[in-house]
Amino acid sequence: MSARPSTRWLIWNVVSVNLGWFGCVLSAAHGQPWLGPALIAVLVAIHLTRVDARRRESLTLVSAAAVGYALDSALVLAGAFDFPPAAVVGAPTTVWMVALWVNFATAINGALYWLGGRPWLAAALGLIGGPMAYYGGVRLGALLLPHGSGYMLALVALEWLVATPLLIAGAARIGRRVAQPVSAEVTA
Repeated sequence: MSARPSTRWLIWNVVSVNLGWFGCVLSAAHGQPWLGPALIAVLVAIHLTRVDARRRESLTLVSAAAVGYALDSALVLAGAFDFPPAAVVGAPTTVWMVALWVNFATAINGALYWLGGRPWLAAALGLIGGPMAYYGGVRLGALLLPHGSGYMLALVALEWLVATPLLIAGAARIGRRVAQPVSAEVTA
């Protein structure tokens, strides 16, 4: 398990991740799919100024983007979900969905540090949290369900059951290779 970040850092990280999620989903739902990724880019830039191990954290974020693009693209191609025409930027998945994966990854060494070394707990969190986030996107109008919610929820649950421990283990491996700790403080 990673060292415990400061309470201040954890609060910032939780607020930032939630702000990024709502910004991305709501902007896509309202036909402005570039606003969310722009917001997440700003939040990631701030995030990277607050960590000591920028290279480590950057590699974690890029890895999450690649994993997210591949997995969500597979789900789009499988018909688990689709996008309103005004929310489509990119294919098969969208740029704003990939930005959400990067946004999530900012919490791996932050608010989710306690999942390090606990793959079963990470899998359980993914199994529950992944479908909740995607269903929230459906309810807010950012995602469409061509085959119904049960199909989407089952596939997204499987996706995040695997992806969450994979991303956390990947971040730990990157940390060992780069050998830089992530800062536990957010400076004003």
